[in-house]
Amino acid sequence: MRRSAPVILVTLGLLALLGSYVWYTQRVVEEMGRAARQTAEVVSRVYAAAAAPTPAPADNDATLFEVIAALRGFGVPMVVTDSAGRPTAVDNLPFAHTGPADPRVAAYVAELDRLNAPVGDPAFQLVHFGRSRLASGLNVIPLLQAALVAILIAIGVAVLRTRGRAERERVWAGMAREAAHQLGTPLSSLHGWVELLREREEGSLANSSALTHVATDVERLERVARRFERIGRPPRREPVNVTEVAAQVAGYYRQRLPTLANRITIATEGTSDALVIPGDRVLLEWAMESLVKNAIDALSGRGGSIVLTVSAGSGGGATVRVADDGEGIPPSLRRKVFSAGFSTKESGWGIGLSLARRIVEEAHHGRLALVTSDRGAVFDIILPG
Repeated sequence: MRRSAPVILVTLGLLALLGSYVWYTQRVVEEMGRAARQTAEVVSRVYAAAAAPTPAPADNDATLFEVIAALRGFGVPMVVTDSAGRPTAVDNLPFAHTGPADPRVAAYVAELDRLNAPVGDPAFQLVHFGRSRLASGLNVIPLLQAALVAILIAIGVAVLRTRGRAERERVWAGMAREAAHQLGTPLSSLHGWVELLREREEGSLANSSALTHVATDVERLERVARRFERIGRPPRREPVNVTEVAAQVAGYYRQRLPTLANRITIATEGTSDALVIPGDRVLLEWAMESLVKNAIDALSGRGGSIVLTVSAGSGGGATVRVADDGEGIPPSLRRKVFSAGFSTKESGWGIGLSLARRIVEEAHHGRLALVTSDRGAVFDIILPG
C-alpha cells in the first residue's frame, strides 16, 4: 500500500488538475456569454433611446438608469468621483461599505487607479474602475494550475527516485541474504573441525586457548551471517539488555586489541544494572560494534583508550556513549560523518556510521548523535524505553 500511495497521489493530482481546467474553462465560456448578452442589451437600449422621435426628459432618465443597471451586471468595480476627487457613486465593490462617504471607498480609489487609468472629464467627474471577476480569475487560476503542475512534477521525480532507491535496496537485501546462506555451509564445517581439534588437543593448554578464540570467532561469524539475513526485513521488538550487549561488544574486541606497540584499551563504565528496552539485539549489537570499530580505526597507529558508558535514559530507555581519546573529527567533517559512502580512510567503505544511525533511528526509533567534545570522538546512542 505504501508503494502505491505516491502513484495514487499523482493520479489524483492529475485528475484534480484536469477537472479544475475543465470547470474553469466552462465558467469562462459562461461568463463571456453573459457579458456578450449584457453588452447587446446596453447597445439595444442606447439605440432605442436614440431612435425615439422626441424623448421626454423622464424617458431619458429612465433609459440612462437602465443602462447603468445593465453595466452593473458586468461585475466591474467602479467608483465615480467629482471634480474635487470625492466619491459620489459606487458599484460592485469587493467589500461591505456604507456608501460613497465611507473612508474605505476613498482609499480603494487609489487601488483602482493602479490597475486602470480613470476615464471621464476631471473638471466634471471621473470613473475609476478595476477588473471583473472573470479577468481576476484569468490572472490567478493559471498560476495556481502551474503551481499544481510543478508540484506534480516534483512528486513524480520523487516517486521515480524512491522507486529506484527501493529497487537498489531490494537487490542489496537479496545479495546480503544470499551471502548469509552461502556462509552457512563453511560455518557448519568449521564447527565440526573445532570440535575435532578439541578432542585431539585436550592435553595442551595453549592449543585449548587458541581453540577457544577460534570457536569465539566462528560464533561471531554466525552472528554476522544472521545480521545479513535480517537486512531488508522488519526489525524485531524483543526485550534487549543494553548493559549486557555493551559488555559483550567490549569483551569481544578487548581480546583482539594490540597490547604491545600502540596499545589500545577498551573499558565499560556506568550502571551495571540491566537496562532492558524493546528492540532487536542482533541489530543493536551491530550498531555498537560499528562505533567501536570506528574508534579502533581512529586510534590505529597511535594507541589510546575507548570507553563504553551505559546509563539510564531520562523517562526510561538507555544511553550508550562510545568515546575515544583520538584526534577527533574536524568541525568541517562533522556534518558528513553519517553520510553513506563518506570515509576518511583510503580503504574505507563509509557505511559503518550510516548503518549505525539507520539501525538506531529507523529500527529502534532512537537517536545517534555526535557529541561535541574537547578530545576524541564521542557518540551517543539514545534508545527509548
